[in-house]
This record gives sequence, C-alpha cells and structure tokens, in this order.
Amino acid sequence: MYAIVRAGGRQEKVAVGDLISLDRVQAKPGETVVLPTVLIVDGDKVNTDAKGVTVTAEVIDHNRGPKIEILRYKNKTGYRRRQGHRADLTDVQIISIGSEKIAAGDKATAKAKPVVAKKAAPVKAAPVAKTAPAAEAKEEKPVAKKSAPAAKAVSSDSDAKATKAPASAAKKATPAAKKAATSNSDAKAKKSPASAAAKKAAPAKKAPASAPKKTEK
Repeated sequence: MYAIVRAGGRQEKVAVGDLISLDRVQAKPGETVVLPTVLIVDGDKVNTDAKGVTVTAEVIDHNRGPKIEILRYKNKTGYRRRQGHRADLTDVQIISIGSEKIAAGDKATAKAKPVVAKKAAPVKAAPVAKTAPAAEAKEEKPVAKKSAPAAKAVSSDSDAKATKAPASAAKKATPAAKKAATSNSDAKAKKSPASAAAKKAAPAKKAPASAPKKTEK
C-alpha cells in the first residue's frame, strides 16, 4: 500500500518506512506531523476520497539542501550577478498510513553530528606587573632630561671661554708680529744698496798669463 500526499508545494509518493525530505517543518526531531492525503492505493483498490485515512510522519532531522548557483547576465551592458541558495529541509519518516504501521526495528534515527573540539584560548598574563615599571620609568626620564641641559650649559661656557682666550691672544700677538716684519723688511732694504755698490766698486781680477815654456833642441 502507498499514498500520494501533499508536501509543501508538491506531491510525494510514500509508503510505510520511507524517508523523504520536505520543506522546513516547524517541529523538533522526534515529533510527529500529519500529511494531507490525496490518493491511497491498496493493491487493486484506489481510494481518491481518503478523508478518513491519515498519513503520519516522524521528524528525524533538519538540514539544508545542495547549493544552487544563480547567474544573471545581460549582454553588452556589463551586468553580471552571482547568487547562491540552499533550501532549508526537514527529513521525515513515514510511520503509518491508516491502520498500517511501521515495525519497531525499522525506525530511523538521526545521525550523530561530529563534535569539533574548540581550542582553548591562551591565558593572557595580568597587565598590572607591566604597568608598574613603565610608570617608574616615566617618572625617572624627566629628571634625567632636566639635568642634562645644566651639564651642557657648563660645558658650553667652558668651551666659549677656551675659544675666546686663543682669539684674544692672537689679536695681541698680531701688532708685535707686524712691527717685527716691518723692521726686518727695512733692514733688508738698507743692506741691499750697500751690497750693490760694493759689487760695482770691486773690479773683476784677471788671472795672470802663464809664460811660454822653452823647448830644448
């Protein structure tokens, strides 16, 4: 015996013990639902007016159907759209059609879903110990910065004095050097006429001519 039942917007042919997928049913796994009957066939008997016969199904599990890709394209316009869809389904098992019922050993059960163990989140150290040294460092840094300019000021004053001292000594030494240079140039100028006159007065001496040697015959 089998029956034709309405399941959402379509019809399904079912028998006792069959597993079918329907559109999502608002029922929890283990609960039963009654499907509206269209036709019942029992051997040679066909009953189209099956008002007194009910088809009962038990909810096994809720799942989703295969992914359907929807592509829309318009030529010469650059219009392209891609969309995916997965239908929400409910798996049910037919447990009775009228007076015929399913055997106890033929009932289906929901498959156990694998449980994925979540990784334990790493334990972070308390930030209290880290903030204390930072606060101490911040307090110490301004003291070091303030003392540094004082040391630089002392060194800059000493450097300035050291640079000024050679400059003043050089300024004092320059007049004496100028006087010495002028006196030396005057002395050379005075000596140069005397030496020139002496060179003019002194006649050049000629070497005596040697007598000719006599040869013996």
